[in-house]
Amino acid sequence: MSHYAKIFALSTVLVSPFAQATTVIPAPPILENKAFVLMDYDSGKVLAESNAHDQLHPASLTKMMTSFLVEQRLLKGQLKEEDQVLMSENAWCRGTSKESCMYVPLNGYASVLDMLRGIIIQSGNDASKAVAEHLAGSEVAFAELMNGEAKHLGMKNTQFKNATGLTEDGHYTSAYDMAILAHAIIKDSSKYYPIYSEKEFTYNNIKQGNRNALLFTDPTVDGLKTGHTDAAGYCLTASSKRGSMRLISVVMGTNSMQARADQTRALFNWGFSNYETALIRPKNQELAKPVVWFGAADNVSVGLANDMNVTLARGQKDKLQISLQLAPSLDAPLKQGQEVGKIIASLDGKIVAEQALVALQPVEQANFFVRIWHGIKRFFVNLF
Repeated sequence: MSHYAKIFALSTVLVSPFAQATTVIPAPPILENKAFVLMDYDSGKVLAESNAHDQLHPASLTKMMTSFLVEQRLLKGQLKEEDQVLMSENAWCRGTSKESCMYVPLNGYASVLDMLRGIIIQSGNDASKAVAEHLAGSEVAFAELMNGEAKHLGMKNTQFKNATGLTEDGHYTSAYDMAILAHAIIKDSSKYYPIYSEKEFTYNNIKQGNRNALLFTDPTVDGLKTGHTDAAGYCLTASSKRGSMRLISVVMGTNSMQARADQTRALFNWGFSNYETALIRPKNQELAKPVVWFGAADNVSVGLANDMNVTLARGQKDKLQISLQLAPSLDAPLKQGQEVGKIIASLDGKIVAEQALVALQPVEQANFFVRIWHGIKRFFVNLF
């Protein structure tokens, strides 16, 4: 199971109001669209959804994967920001008003960083195709890279056929999958994530504004991407951070630019008003120090490989009960990161989250004589 599939495996899908202890959450907004999802960033919990796993035309939400692949190659040193990308005849925009363009001249060059801004801010089809060709030789080959990354992230209802989101048979995604991708961009492309909040970009003396209207009206919104085609309708993947809590919203198939902004705003307001995310335990903190048998060390520190966050109805976090369940016996050798139990968060006797406990450092096996002595000791411990 991939890293992101693990993060989101415990997410709870809600389609109606529910109760946590004595707190009742009001129903989420009623929205006119093809699908939506509202997800907490830290816990991966789905707070509200409708048709979240339906396979739909994504329009330019597709470009989130195009930009993510560029960002990851920059971060890995496989690309440099100043590398020059050719605008081929195949990628070039011919000045039509029917598609979004960065307007790099035919056979001209632009830097990778400019192309990235052209993809994210201007939603340039030309920039998307050009970087696809630069990275993979062709847009078709680049789509295979996109699909490979989608599989790695755990996007189960996604298949890409192009780098732009132009309507094509077999090119689809889901609202839930777009939320997973948004999470990956925010977390793994943090160096480049601020680009998603830039309100305008000028290239070739042509200034274009970001189509995400919420960037201009809500200072808590800092990304991510809009999309529109006749087949897809108006779509928006957005993220908002208020205090320490971040939410990700995806709406697909609304009937106007205003509708996608209004619906996203309504989801954010509902989510932040009714929920809070609590850090239960931070990663790498020692939570227990159980005995290790047959080891060069008598004990091992155990904790979490990742922060444990739980999303709850507001006012409930102080009522959480936390318990640790350790393996009944730990035998050396132990590897760092090896699972040795789990931590459980419960509310009114119901489990609301659980996460693996791991060894925070390795424990080598002891020498022969110590192992013999431990064997004798454990025999008598078990006997009595």
